[in-house]
Amino acid sequence: MDFLKINGGHGEGGGQIIRSAITLSCITKQPIHLENIRKNRKKEGLKPQHLTAIQILQKISKADVIGAKIGSTELKFIPGNVENLELIEDVKTAGSISLILQVLIPVVSISQKKLTLIIKGGTDVLWSPSMDYTQHVLKEAYSRMGIEFSIEIIKRGYYPKG
Repeated sequence: MDFLKINGGHGEGGGQIIRSAITLSCITKQPIHLENIRKNRKKEGLKPQHLTAIQILQKISKADVIGAKIGSTELKFIPGNVENLELIEDVKTAGSISLILQVLIPVVSISQKKLTLIIKGGTDVLWSPSMDYTQHVLKEAYSRMGIEFSIEIIKRGYYPKG
């Protein structure tokens, strides 16, 4: 199997490399091998919000994943076919729900499948868009591209608990 190797420590080496890589892997069906994940960060490796996004994508696409654990600096992601699914997930921290949705929305919309997700995590946390932004700005931008989804915030999640 040919993996596309991606240096997760490139540039600022943040989580966007992870999110973009696994999203595009699912869309293109290209297996990826992420190395040096968050290498240039104070605390390198996968954080809970990255792991949750990977695990949800693994479930909805029936992907094979190697190295998906907190602190891991290496990950192999082999995407499968996206399926309709209903999930309940918990980031277990104030990890950003809006950043997790950045991964899921493109994959689910392009696959034309349906995902019903109840997720517990951070709605208003530093260094990420708020859920209000996601609900009122990003959702509108996607709507103009023909991509529809709904968000219901039952309770706000703040640092450190979510």
